[in-house]
Amino acid sequence: MSAAQTPQPSGNGPGTDTVPEEPHLDFAGTTPYEDYVKADVLTHLQHPLSDDPGEMAFLVTTQVMELWFTVIVHEWTVACRALREDDLRTALAALRRSVHEMHSLNASWEPLAHLTPAQFNAYRGALGEGSGFQSAMYRRLEFLLGEKSASMLVPHRGAPRVHDELEKALHEPSLYDEVLRYLARRGEDVPAEVLERDVSRRYEPDERVEAVWARIYSGDPDSEPARLGEALTEVAEQVWRWRNDHLVATRRAMGSKPGTGGSAGVAWLEKRARKNVFPELWTARSHV
Repeated sequence: MSAAQTPQPSGNGPGTDTVPEEPHLDFAGTTPYEDYVKADVLTHLQHPLSDDPGEMAFLVTTQVMELWFTVIVHEWTVACRALREDDLRTALAALRRSVHEMHSLNASWEPLAHLTPAQFNAYRGALGEGSGFQSAMYRRLEFLLGEKSASMLVPHRGAPRVHDELEKALHEPSLYDEVLRYLARRGEDVPAEVLERDVSRRYEPDERVEAVWARIYSGDPDSEPARLGEALTEVAEQVWRWRNDHLVATRRAMGSKPGTGGSAGVAWLEKRARKNVFPELWTARSHV
């Protein structure tokens, strides 16, 4: 028998002629996929308030962003806990996952990045006093970055559970606080004033912390502190891209007009975009 005449195996196992089984289609209740993902819940959360067809994209995109905020907060919380336990491997894995997730979060701007003022104005009134800065999950994300502000709890006083979660997050160490404590336990000369600071307040740069990072980056690039620094830098870069993409999309859609919810709009976003998170990681590079 020639090679062309040799019977070819089929099916699921080597050398078998069995036909692949059909997927299971008949379930007594909802599908296992629905039970796990809750897709029916997710796809029925959209209730546009205008007649403009573009509002659906705005609403879904905003809801997708909220889901990405949720998973990123989860990753950074895992990283914080792992750092407290000196488990760098778990912390780095969580930080690296969060970078990929932030790529997807930032890509969420694409449906909104090209809105003209007329297109945005077609449904802007539906937002009323609503504004992105009122997002509780985004506020938790900012708190983990060290951008603490007790005044940002005020909009959530009418939602006790949310307010309590934010108040708890306000008084917990940020991701960067946990990193600096981890470095101190490894013998790095992190100032006591930084380690013992009031973590409910916004983190402010310190030249002595800058010197710690400069020493780390002047040493072995494969050391654990150096790898942690690079993981944090990747996170910080994606935060910077998020803020800048937000700024550009807003500037394109509404120019310099005041934002919804009484915010300063583009002026406020410009100020945010100029700030780096984990600031000494960036300034230390000038001393290496």
